[in-house]
Amino acid sequence: MKKKDKIKVYLYTRVSTTIQVDGYSLDAQKAKMKAFCEYNDYEIAGEYEDAGISGKSIENRIEFGRMMDDIKSGKDNVSFVLVFKLSRFGRNAADTLSSLQTMQDYDVNLICVEDGIDSSKDAGKLMISVLSAVAEIERENIRVQTMEGRMQKAREGKWNGGFAPYGYKLVDGALVINEEEAVAIRTIFDLNVNHGMGASGIARYLDNHGINKMPRQNGKSPLFNAALIKRIIKNPVYCGKIAYGRRRMEKVHGTRNEYHLVNHDDYILVDGKHEALVTDEVWEQAQIIREGNAEKYKRHNRVEDETIHLLSGIVKCPICGAGMYANKCTKRKNDGSFYKHFYYYGCKHRRKDRGYKCDYKKQVNEETLDSAVLEIISEMVQNKKVASNLKKLINTKVDVSELDKEIETLGKRLRQCNSKRDVILNDIDNLDVDDKHYTRRKADLENSLYKIYDKIEELENLIMDARAKRKTVIADKMSVDNVYKAIIYIDKYIDKMDQQERRDFIEQIISEVNIYEDKTPEGQWIKSVKFRLPLITEDISIGLDKDDHVETVVLLTKC
Repeated sequence: MKKKDKIKVYLYTRVSTTIQVDGYSLDAQKAKMKAFCEYNDYEIAGEYEDAGISGKSIENRIEFGRMMDDIKSGKDNVSFVLVFKLSRFGRNAADTLSSLQTMQDYDVNLICVEDGIDSSKDAGKLMISVLSAVAEIERENIRVQTMEGRMQKAREGKWNGGFAPYGYKLVDGALVINEEEAVAIRTIFDLNVNHGMGASGIARYLDNHGINKMPRQNGKSPLFNAALIKRIIKNPVYCGKIAYGRRRMEKVHGTRNEYHLVNHDDYILVDGKHEALVTDEVWEQAQIIREGNAEKYKRHNRVEDETIHLLSGIVKCPICGAGMYANKCTKRKNDGSFYKHFYYYGCKHRRKDRGYKCDYKKQVNEETLDSAVLEIISEMVQNKKVASNLKKLINTKVDVSELDKEIETLGKRLRQCNSKRDVILNDIDNLDVDDKHYTRRKADLENSLYKIYDKIEELENLIMDARAKRKTVIADKMSVDNVYKAIIYIDKYIDKMDQQERRDFIEQIISEVNIYEDKTPEGQWIKSVKFRLPLITEDISIGLDKDDHVETVVLLTKC
C-alpha cells in the first residue's frame, strides 16, 4: 500500500519587536505552531519571519512578500500557511482578505493556530472577515478616542503634550515660562510691533546682537531663522492661548495608508492655563502686521501708466541717511498746457511730516542717477576680476550636508517612534478581555499611545521644516545664480527688461546707493554703491566719464 504524502505547510511569524507578545515569546509561538504540525502530521516546507514590522500594511513586509511569491510559483506545493494568531497575518482588513483570496487562488488556505480558524472551511473564512474588520475598527476607535481626549484637554486650556514652545518649559505637564528663552520671544514681538521689522530683519538683529536660541531636544541650531520667527509671531500660545488643530494629519486622497499634514483655519482656540509672554494687544497687532505684509507682497497687476522708480528707497540722503523717493514735476508750456513729466529723488524727511526734519533740499534727477547706476554695473562686470569671480560663484555647490544629516537623524527617530506605536497597537490588539486587569491595562496602553502620537507629530513637523529649509537653501542658490548670470550679461538683457523687472533686479543686487551733497565738477552724483551679493572681496574703481573721473564702488561680501 502506497504511503500517503504529508500535507505541506508554511509557517509565518510577525512581531513588531522581539519582546513577548500575548505572553508568548517568538520562539514559544514557533514551538506551538510546530507542535500543531506534528500533531496533524503536517510537513513544514518553509518558515518566514518579519521582525520589527507593522501589520497595518503588507507593503513593507519583505518575508511576507517572498512567501506569497513562493505560493504563486507553487515550488513547494503547500496547502496551508500557519500563523499563531490572525493579527500576525495582518491588521488591515482589506490587505488580509486580499492576501487570503490570492492564496486561495493557488489552493492555499490559512490556519490561525491560537484562534482555531481554518479558512478552508466556510465558517473559518467568515470568521477571518469578521475578526479582520473588528480589529481595524477597534484600531480606528482607539485613534479617534485619543484625538477626542486631546481635543478635550485643549478645550480646558491645558497643554496637549509634545515639546514645550520656545520660551516655555514643562513642569508636571503644564507650561511655565522659561525666563532664559523668554527674552528672545519678547524681543521678537517688540521688534515686529514697535519697530516694524519683518522676520528676516529680526533674524539678522538677533544674530548681530548675540541673542541665540538655546539648544533643546527639538532644535539644536543656535540661530533664529526667518521661518521660525514667523511661526513664533503666528503662535497664539505666546498671548496665553491654547490652539489645537491648526495642522492636522489627513489621509492622502486615493491612498490606503498615506497621511500628510494639512493647515486648517477652523481650529480650537481658548484661554490657556499658562502665563502669557505678550499681551493680547501686542499679539493682535503682530497679526495685523503679518497679514498686511502678506498682502503687500502679493503680485498685483499694475496700471499701465503707473511709474516704477528704479532707486526709490535705495538711494540714500547724504545728510540724514534716510531713503530718497521719487517725486513728479510737471513742466508746462507758456500757455499753461501740459508739456512733460520729470522725476526727481528727494529725501523723505525734507518735510516735517514724519516726525523728523532733514535740511537736505536738493532733488536729484531720476534719469541721471538711474543711468549712472546701470553704467556702474555694466562697467563693473567688464572688470576681469569681477567677471572671473562671478563665474566661480555660479559653479559653487551649495552645502546641505548638515540639513541632510538632520533629516536623516529625525527620520530615524520617527521610525523608532512608529515602531513603538506599532508595538503598543499590537499589545492593545492582543489584550485578553477576560483578564481581571483588562480595563487598567488598556488605559495604560492608550495613555502610552497618546504620548507616542505627540512625539510622532512633533518629529513629522521638524522633518517638514528641515526639508522646507533644505529646499529653500537650494532654491536661494539657484536664484542667486540666475542673478549672477543676469549681472554678467547685463548689457544684453537690460534693454529687454520692463520697469518692474529692472526694479526687481536692482533690489536683488544693490542694498544702497550713496550720493554726494552736490554734483561734482565732473558732473557726477554717485559716491558709492553697496551690493547685497558677494561679488568680490575688495574695492574696485570704475571710470564713469570721458574725463577719466573715477568713482569708487564699494563691493560688499555681506550687507
